[in-house]
Amino acid sequence: MTIFRPKYITFDCYGTLIHFQMGEAARDLYGERLDEAQMQKFIRNFSAYRLDEILGDWKPYAEVIHNALERTCRLNGVSFTDEDARLVYDRVPTWGPHADVPVALARVAKEIPLVILSNAMDAQIGSNVEKLGAPFHAVYTAEQAQAYKPRFRAFEYMFDMLGCGPEDVLHCSSSFRYDLMSAHDLGIKNKVWVNRGHEPANPYYGYVEIADISGLPAVGGL
Repeated sequence: MTIFRPKYITFDCYGTLIHFQMGEAARDLYGERLDEAQMQKFIRNFSAYRLDEILGDWKPYAEVIHNALERTCRLNGVSFTDEDARLVYDRVPTWGPHADVPVALARVAKEIPLVILSNAMDAQIGSNVEKLGAPFHAVYTAEQAQAYKPRFRAFEYMFDMLGCGPEDVLHCSSSFRYDLMSAHDLGIKNKVWVNRGHEPANPYYGYVEIADISGLPAVGGL
């Protein structure tokens, strides 16, 4: 493996660094009304609708969750309330990192500036980033960019703010659909896929695969 020393390592946050728990939240709300097969379908539908909701013009993430959850409930014949969506949204800032993240991030941060590009609201992400326990050069949100990943506009906002180009970063994510496909199309040649089991491998997009963030220092030659 050729070692690439980037100007910045850029990260997806939720799912990659923070333990993303939308499925658990849905299970807590509706698990008593659905059997396990139905619950698994509900969680898959909720994930798909969240992606669908962010592909257009930017809107607050509370609306993304509300609309996606309402559509999922309608499809699955489950009653929905506005309070359900609020409860899910309010959980986001309480989530903490995957166990493998803090030590490895702290090691990398000593050598290379770390940046987050997240599909978050400004008011949500501060609490999550604090729990990561490592210093970040910058944290950019969909609210700031007025666009959610996988839209190119989100990445372009990050490049503009950093004053760099795709060739200068190593982008790290556990998701092809949200991050690595767009990163590929935008010319980010140096990518890391954290295989957390969210999606199947897709070698076409060109990346280094690691099982968790403990493998990241080696990718950067640290």
